Amino acid sequence: MKRTIIFCLFLTFLFGGIYGQTKATTTSESEVVESGRLYTIVVAGKWGYIDRTGKVVIQPQFELAADFSEEMALVKVGGKCGYIDRKGKVVIKPQFDGGSGFSQGVAAVQVKGKYGYIDRAGKFIIKPQFDVAGDFSEGLALAGISGKYGFIDQSGNFIIEPKFDFASGFSEGLAQAGIEEKYGFIDREGNFVIEPQFDEVYGFSQGLALVTVGGKWGYIDRTGKFVIEPKFDYAFGFSEGLAGVGIGDKWGYIDQSGNFVIEPRFDEVGVFSEGQAGVRVGDKWGYIDKTGNFLITPQFNRASEFLDGLAEVEIGEENWGYIDNTGRFVWKVK
Repeated sequence: MKRTIIFCLFLTFLFGGIYGQTKATTTSESEVVESGRLYTIVVAGKWGYIDRTGKVVIQPQFELAADFSEEMALVKVGGKCGYIDRKGKVVIKPQFDGGSGFSQGVAAVQVKGKYGYIDRAGKFIIKPQFDVAGDFSEGLALAGISGKYGFIDQSGNFIIEPKFDFASGFSEGLAQAGIEEKYGFIDREGNFVIEPQFDEVYGFSQGLALVTVGGKWGYIDRTGKFVIEPKFDYAFGFSEGLAGVGIGDKWGYIDQSGNFVIEPRFDEVGVFSEGQAGVRVGDKWGYIDKTGNFLITPQFNRASEFLDGLAEVEIGEENWGYIDNTGRFVWKVK
C-alpha cells in the first residue's frame, strides 16, 4: 500500500517517507530515548501504531494517523482531525479540517480554509487567519496571506512581513525565499544574505544548501559561494556527511568536497540514516553502507530510511511492513 498521502488537506503532510522522498522526523531525540518511537501501521484501512519490537500498542482505529511529535499525534476520526497521546487516548477532540504535528509546543490547524495555531490543550493561541501555515522552527513559522509569505512569532505577529513569492522554514539560521521565480536565503530580520539568483533552492543541512542553476545542481555555503559546482543532473541534501547525486541515469554519493565516495552505479538512491541508505538496482531496493557495500540485498519494491532501528518497506502492492537493520521483518501486513 502506498503510504505517501496528503493528510486532512493540510499543506503536504507525508506519511511513510517512501523513497525517493525523505521522511521528515519531528520526534525529538529526548522523546525517543524516554518513550521509544512509535510507528504507524494500516490494517483493513484503519491506522494504528506499533513499537520497535513490532508489538501493536495502539490498535488500528483511525481513518488516518501521523507520526508522534512532542508526545502527541495527529489523527483523523469522522472526517475531522484531532490529537492522541501515546496510549491512544484522544486528548484534543477531532474538530479541525486539517493539522500538523506539534513543534515547539504548538501545532498548526485548519478551520474553514484558514490556518491558526493551538497549544497542547487544544486552545487557540493564534486564531485561524492564514492561507498557509508552517511548523515553528527556530522560533518562527512560515505564514502566507494573499499569495505572499512571511514569518510570525508565537503571538501571531509578523516578524518578517509577507513580501515573498515563495518561502520555507528556517534551517541553520537561514530560510529559503523567492521573488519573481528566483530564490535565495534570508536571515531572521528578513534581509537577503544570499541574493535571489538560483532556479531552485533547498534548506541548509550540515552547512551546505542544495541549489540549481541552468538545470544543474550544486552546493553553496552560507555566504552563497559554490563549494561544489553545479554539475549534477539530480541531487539530495547532505545527511551523515554524504549526499546522493545523479549523473545521467546513475546515482552515487559525494562527500562535502564534492568527491565521489560511492561511484554512480545505482538507478535511484535515498539519504543516509543510521549508517545505511536505500538504493535501487533495476526494480528492487536494498540498503548499502557508507562504502557502497550491500548490507541488505535488493529485494523490495519500495524502501524508506531507517528511523530508530526500523525502516518501512514494500514487497507488493498491498504487502508492506517494517524491517530491522538486518533486513528481518518485525511487523508486516498479514
